[in-house]
Amino acid sequence: MQNYNAKLKNDIRERSYLYALKIIKLIESLVQNRTNKIIGDQLLRSATSIGANIIEAQASPTKKDFTSFLNHALKSANESKFWLGLLRDSTQVSPEKINPLLKEAIEISNILASSILTIRGKRKF
Repeated sequence: MQNYNAKLKNDIRERSYLYALKIIKLIESLVQNRTNKIIGDQLLRSATSIGANIIEAQASPTKKDFTSFLNHALKSANESKFWLGLLRDSTQVSPEKINPLLKEAIEISNILASSILTIRGKRKF
């Protein structure tokens, strides 16, 4: 069980890091206009915040701090979904580019939400 938990920790950390890299590439490819600049900045902040908060959570000295950082990561993942949807629906970026990123943001959100519920004892495996 301990190896499984270590693998899960590494998996979510790695996925959030790779997700942030993909978001950086997306933002760098955006047409330079005022709208894309503003949305791109917001998306960059929220997407990179996910991994940063996961790292902080894993280094937390208390369960309360751990849960708090995971909550921040979850909020950032949810915010990223909003900005990605806005870019897609405003036709600034094609659905083919956005949908895989949106899918990954949803999966990361689900993992984080499940972890938070498990930590709080509201869900058992």
